[in-house]
Amino acid sequence: MEKQHRNVLVLSACQATLQTGGVTLIAITGLAGFALAPEKAFATVPLTCYVIGSALTTFPASMLMKSIGRRAGFQAGTGIGVVGAALCGLAIYLASFWLLCFGMMVMGCYTAFGKYYRFAAADVADSGFRAKAISLTLAGGIVGGFVAPEMAKRTKDLFADHVFLGSYLSLIIVCMIAALLLTRLEIPQLSEKERNEGGRPLREIMRQPVFVVAALAGALSYGIMNLFMTSTPLAMHAHDHHFNSAAFVLEWHVLGMYGPSFFTGSLIQRFGVLKVILAGIALLFVSVLCALAGTGVVNFWLALFVLGVGWNFMYVGGSALLTECHTPAERAKTQAANDFMVFVTMAISSMSSGMLLNASGWHAVNYGTIPFLLIALGVTLWLMWLRRSGNTGIAPVTEPSRHP
Repeated sequence: MEKQHRNVLVLSACQATLQTGGVTLIAITGLAGFALAPEKAFATVPLTCYVIGSALTTFPASMLMKSIGRRAGFQAGTGIGVVGAALCGLAIYLASFWLLCFGMMVMGCYTAFGKYYRFAAADVADSGFRAKAISLTLAGGIVGGFVAPEMAKRTKDLFADHVFLGSYLSLIIVCMIAALLLTRLEIPQLSEKERNEGGRPLREIMRQPVFVVAALAGALSYGIMNLFMTSTPLAMHAHDHHFNSAAFVLEWHVLGMYGPSFFTGSLIQRFGVLKVILAGIALLFVSVLCALAGTGVVNFWLALFVLGVGWNFMYVGGSALLTECHTPAERAKTQAANDFMVFVTMAISSMSSGMLLNASGWHAVNYGTIPFLLIALGVTLWLMWLRRSGNTGIAPVTEPSRHP
């Protein structure tokens, strides 16, 4: 087996553990926050703290991995995950809302490291395999779609007097499995010249049309998806659906998110990355229509499944597009800037979901996504127009600069 294929296999398995943790947190933390929050409108604040922790860690995580290598950086991240899961468990035991918020922020730091799995796969892949490497790495997340909801259901009542304590503690084991898998990862460190060379200023990289479209595809798809995911368990609870029904909906949502990854890379190679992103935007519009059609379990199920497929096309497409706009020396800061935008958008959507749902209901959550979908549609069509006019949207790289 070629090294690039073996690395993708390892990173895909690590993505499975990351998504198992992420889906478990989504499934239980809104409800745990609702039980502990001093004001019920604050129920999704712990999830917002989770995203804030990720946003604050994107740049430090990327720079650390540039310095010490991907494997050592990822293993440091799993150690942070163990600490975060333990803090969340302690918060449930003590019935402390604010400790739960802090523990979720630490879990967000762990997630920030794990979000670079897809870029690690692309870093060492041949140009013809790069989109597939990203896509196949993300495909590992499909395991989380089945394991996490079942794990949440089976562990939430493990301690009779402390609902969800067992679920949070189970994530310690998940992080330790990731640490063991990472011992098989073989990605060479950057050369000393690449580590010391800053490349172009970040503002110059971010002005490229390709970066604009790639970052917005990733940020808006994740923001909209997160708005739905964080509010769905609460919305289903408000409409008298059982927790097991919410877990079922999340299972299918994650299947929609990661199942297409087995062929999204091939679709990008055949039709082009921008057409795949456009298909994702169209599917997100369909998801909104499904959600607005009713509040039965079937509506939640169909809306969240279609949402997952649309997210996959936009996110994989955006990640693949981002690899076009930087050199190896610029990789760390470019990827960090992209993921920082993703996590800031997620933080805003997490906070908004609880407030919108509490103040105006499930329909308001859905209508709130439409302006952002129109923005994503506009910038993608703009780049398509540029490329048809002969402009690639990528600025030429001149002599390397020593600016950060």
